[in-house]
Amino acid sequence: MKHLISTWKNSKLSPPDPEELERFARRAAELARLPDFGWNMAVEFTDDALMIRRNRELLGHEGTTDVITFPYFSGGEEDLFLEGETAIDAVVNLDAARREGAKRRSSSYSREAALYIVHALLHSAGLDDLTPEDRRRMRRRERAVMKKLAEEGLLPHFPEK
Repeated sequence: MKHLISTWKNSKLSPPDPEELERFARRAAELARLPDFGWNMAVEFTDDALMIRRNRELLGHEGTTDVITFPYFSGGEEDLFLEGETAIDAVVNLDAARREGAKRRSSSYSREAALYIVHALLHSAGLDDLTPEDRRRMRRRERAVMKKLAEEGLLPHFPEK
C-alpha cells in the first residue's frame, strides 16, 4: 500500500494522527498479505447516521454496521492498477467502534476502530465471514494481525473528544 486516504465524517470524535494511521494501515496490509504495487486505500470514518445511509446506498441493506469494504483487485498479477490508484474503499463506523470497545473487556474504542481497518484489509485479501467456518478463520487472522501490530507498537490512538 502506498497511501491511506482518510476522510473524517464523525463530528463527535477527533481523528488520529494521520502519519500514525498510515504506518498502521501499511503494516496491516502487509500482514494481510496484500500485494504491494503502490495502491492506495481510502477510508471514510463515519457515525451511525451516515453509516445507515452508506449501507442503504452502497449495499441496499437497512440499518447500521461496523465496516463496509469494496476491494477493486483480486490480488493476482492480472490486476492492472497504476501506482497511486485506489484499490480499496472502506467505510468505518466509529460509533460502532465506541459501543463495541466499551462492551468488551479486552478492547477499547481505538482497538475496535483499528480492528475494522484490519477487517477491511482481510476482506480485500479474500477472506470472508459469511459462514461459521469463514467467520472463525477471519477472527483467527484478525487476532493474529492485531497481536503483531500491537507487539510492533503500531496500533493507532483514536482520541475521544
